[in-house]
Amino acid sequence: MTKTTDVALFLLVMAGMSSVQAQDAAAGNPAQGQAKAAMCIGCHGIEGYRATFPEVYQVPMISGQGAKYIASALTAYRKGERKHPTMRGIAGSLSDTDIVDLAAFYSAQAKPSSTTANAAAPAVAELLKKGNCTSCHGEGLNKPIDPTYPKLAGQHADYTLAALKAYKTTNNANVGRANAIMGGMAAPFSTAELKQLAGYIASLPGELTVVPNAKFR
Repeated sequence: MTKTTDVALFLLVMAGMSSVQAQDAAAGNPAQGQAKAAMCIGCHGIEGYRATFPEVYQVPMISGQGAKYIASALTAYRKGERKHPTMRGIAGSLSDTDIVDLAAFYSAQAKPSSTTANAAAPAVAELLKKGNCTSCHGEGLNKPIDPTYPKLAGQHADYTLAALKAYKTTNNANVGRANAIMGGMAAPFSTAELKQLAGYIASLPGELTVVPNAKFR
């Protein structure tokens, strides 16, 4: 068997695994997810709610995020690949079925996105090019090329900054994200540059939103 054939077979296997995982995430039950979201709504169901530990920032908007990404993120918190004490505790209590149900519930809450994005300032455009952001997160940073990648457009700037810094953080019990691709992408950027990127990303029209729970309306 040639090396080229080996590579082709590997890619086919990975594509098959990705397809199965996507089907698994899509197989979640939104109604069941809504019933299981009690642990989520206290942060993600309140407009403007801010986390206070390990860093102060607005909690991410997850309504409208892709189901497979939500499932992937929760699994990473459960495994400890994403370090965050609160999220680790919550994700650790979830079964695989709970995770896909929650992912289905939140992904179904996307808002329409039709506004044309403003062009990035030259300095920000250079940073986007340097990070090659659209190669994974797609047009307008809202159409990921793989469903395990997040939609970024419109996400809170302070959360995005905290997430990007987490990919650069090592040897910290409470902060950090084990992702080789994003770790490599974030490493060359200064905090000031990441802040510029996060601010631009927040300005983009997207499908992410906060859907307040009836208990907090």
